[in-house]
Amino acid sequence: MKLDFDKMGGLVPAIIQDAETGKVLMLAYMNTIAWEKTLETGKAWFYSRSREKQWMKGEESGNVQIVKEVFVDCDDDTVLLKVEQVGNAACHKGYTSCFFRKINGDVKIIEEKVFDPEKVYKK
Repeated sequence: MKLDFDKMGGLVPAIIQDAETGKVLMLAYMNTIAWEKTLETGKAWFYSRSREKQWMKGEESGNVQIVKEVFVDCDDDTVLLKVEQVGNAACHKGYTSCFFRKINGDVKIIEEKVFDPEKVYKK
């Protein structure tokens, strides 16, 4: 499978979904290195646009994503990873999912924090 990394300047979006519940956990980006590392290691790797570097999900927090299934969309430019979320938190803000806010006229937080990010991440 050859992904089309050229459409977005060397990156493809990666949708991360809990393999057991189907809940969407996060969206991140992969470059070719992150894609290859993900396939080689069975753990989710991404490219950080803000830090301009590769990172393995959970390398600081311990909340690693074990890849169970990999899907590619019909245009070969988006990836869906179904994962086992170790540690119950995909979001760097301490929630299970990065999609912890619901908008219905106002913004409502619909999840409880799983961990305190200030205690987990180095600043």
